[in-house]
Amino acid sequence: MKTTTESLQLTGFEEILEDRELTVSSADYSLLTDLYQLTMAACYVGEGLDGRAASFELFARRLPEGFGYAIAMGLAQVLDYLEKFRFSPAQIQALQSSGIFAGAPERFWTLLATARFTGDVWAVPEGTAVFANEPLLRIEAPLWQAQLVETYLLNAINYQTLIATRAARLRDVAGPEAKLLEFGTRRAFGPQAAVWAARAALAAGFDGTSNVLAALKLGRKPVGTIAHALVMAVAALEGSENQAFAAFHRYFPGAPLLIDTYDTVAAARMLADRVNSGEMQLEGVRLDSGDLALLSREVRSILPGVPIFASGDLDDREIAKLKSSGACIDGYGLGTKLVSGSPVNGVYKLVEIDGIPVMKEASGKVTYPGRKQIFRHIENGQILGDCLALSGENIKNCDYIPLMKLFVKDGQRVQNQESLDDIAKRTAASVGSLRPETRQLDNPISPPVEISPDLQSLTQKTKKSQ
Repeated sequence: MKTTTESLQLTGFEEILEDRELTVSSADYSLLTDLYQLTMAACYVGEGLDGRAASFELFARRLPEGFGYAIAMGLAQVLDYLEKFRFSPAQIQALQSSGIFAGAPERFWTLLATARFTGDVWAVPEGTAVFANEPLLRIEAPLWQAQLVETYLLNAINYQTLIATRAARLRDVAGPEAKLLEFGTRRAFGPQAAVWAARAALAAGFDGTSNVLAALKLGRKPVGTIAHALVMAVAALEGSENQAFAAFHRYFPGAPLLIDTYDTVAAARMLADRVNSGEMQLEGVRLDSGDLALLSREVRSILPGVPIFASGDLDDREIAKLKSSGACIDGYGLGTKLVSGSPVNGVYKLVEIDGIPVMKEASGKVTYPGRKQIFRHIENGQILGDCLALSGENIKNCDYIPLMKLFVKDGQRVQNQESLDDIAKRTAASVGSLRPETRQLDNPISPPVEISPDLQSLTQKTKKSQ
C-alpha cells in the first residue's frame, strides 16, 4: 500500500512535500493554518456566502494566570502577514492533491489563486494594557478572508501578548534602573517563538536580548556573557579560571564574566586584584547559582564599582524576594519563566455577518455581539475602568478615551509602523497608569469593565433572535 505522500503526484510543489526540515518562511504562512479554516472557506464559497461582510474580534476570555492585566502585542506581525497574504500555485496544487477538497467548488481555487486581504483592521496599539474579554483586534473583511486568517492571528498575538505581559511585570518589579536581558531562546517553543519572544520582551521594556538573529533584525546589539563551558575548558587545558577569564578578554576586552563555575567569592577576589592593579577593565559579572542575595552582597563588597547580573530561572517573584532581602543586583537575565507558562487564552469570534449581529451562547463561552470599541476612563493618570461599547456608540462621559484604532483600510495600511522604543514607552505608561492592586503579584484585581447600555440591549435582542 502506498503511503499518503507516495500517493500524491509530484508536480510543481515537490519542495513542499519533500522539505523534511519543517522550517517555516513567510512564503509558507498561508498554509500555516488549521484545516478547518480552509474547509469552512470552501463551504462559504459553495453556499455563496464568501463575499458577505464579516466582523471577527480577537480577545482573551481570561488573563494570564496571576495577572491583573495583559499587554497587547503582536500586531506588527499580523499586519505584515495580512499585507503578504497569498497562495502560490505550488501551495494550491498541494491542497488539491491531498484529496480532501475533491468536492470543493471550482471558484474556491480561483479565490485562493487571487487571494489578497482587502478588509479593515481595528486594534489597540501594541503596549496597551487590556483586560479580559476586551477585543485586542477586529477584522472586517469578506467572510472567506476573515476566516482564513484566524489561526495565524491567534498564534502571533497570543504568544507575544503572553511574553509582553510577563516582561512588563518583570520590569515593574525590577524597577526602571535595572538592566533586563532576554535569555529565553533555548526555552522558547521553537525558533519562530524565540524571535517573537525577544521582540515582545524588548517592546515591553527589556534592554537587550541574547538572540543574535532577533537583535540584528530589530536593529539592536545582541548581549551576553560566557557559559561555564568556556571556563572549564580553558581552565582544564591552560591551567586556571584566571587564565580562562584572561583568554576571553584577549578577544572581548572588558566583557562581563560568569564567575560561579567554581568558587564565586574567590573568583571575585581574583578579578578585584586585576582590576585594582589596572591590569583589566570589567564591565560586569554574572551569578547563575547559589544564594544570589548573599553572594551578590559579598561580590559587591569585593568589586564595588562592577555591575552584578543575576540569572537562573528567575521570575518576578524571585526578583521581588531578592530586592526585599537586600541583594546587590544591577540586572537580570530572564529566560525559561519569561518565554513559557500558562498561555493567553485568546479567541477569535464572529460578531457580525452582513450587518447582522451574532453571538455565541455556549455555557462559559458567551460572547458579546456586534463590532465594539473599548472606552477607557483615566483620571489623574490612573485607569479607573473601561467601558465595552458598540463601535460608534456615543459615550457621554468625556473622560472616556477610545482605545481601538484603524490600522488597515481596504487592505492598505493607514498607520506608520512604530519603533520598539515607542512601544516600550507606551508599555511603561500603561503599566504606570494601573492602580497598585492591579499590579500586585498576589491576587491582583483588574479594573472594572462595564458593558454599555446599548451593548447590553443588543445582547438581549440577539439572544432572542438567534
